[in-house]
Amino acid sequence: MSSQCSGGCEHIHTKAAHAPIDNHTCHCSVCKGVTGQDTTHVVFFKHGDIEVDNEAGLKRQPFNAANPDGPLELCTCGECGAPIMLDDKQSRIRVIVPNLMGYGDQIEPASYHAFYDPASGVPKPSDGRPVYEGLRPDFVWPEPS
Repeated sequence: MSSQCSGGCEHIHTKAAHAPIDNHTCHCSVCKGVTGQDTTHVVFFKHGDIEVDNEAGLKRQPFNAANPDGPLELCTCGECGAPIMLDDKQSRIRVIVPNLMGYGDQIEPASYHAFYDPASGVPKPSDGRPVYEGLRPDFVWPEPS
């Protein structure tokens, strides 16, 4: 992504003017449970790189029901319920799921597979992209903004 992209819903708009810091296909059970998808295209941006025009309109709930005090909150529109983003309570990242959060194909395809668990019984992805049991080994969490 080299130029600005945007998403959200009719009531809350988000935009990113900078490239993401991570872009992967997630295989974790939390993403599967929240999205209902077998795999989820997940894109991390530095926290300050996603602007939200109506933060007061966001409804926040824990992203991981099994870890309600975890760092990520699922933010949905308080009016229509549309998923808007994941927000990090530590202000390191904001997360976009392009196909669910209004970004469509504005963001490049995922560059690797993350959180693949061979014990899940799902065949290992064979599309030529790297496959990891976590985030890519060179990923560094940004400092809080």
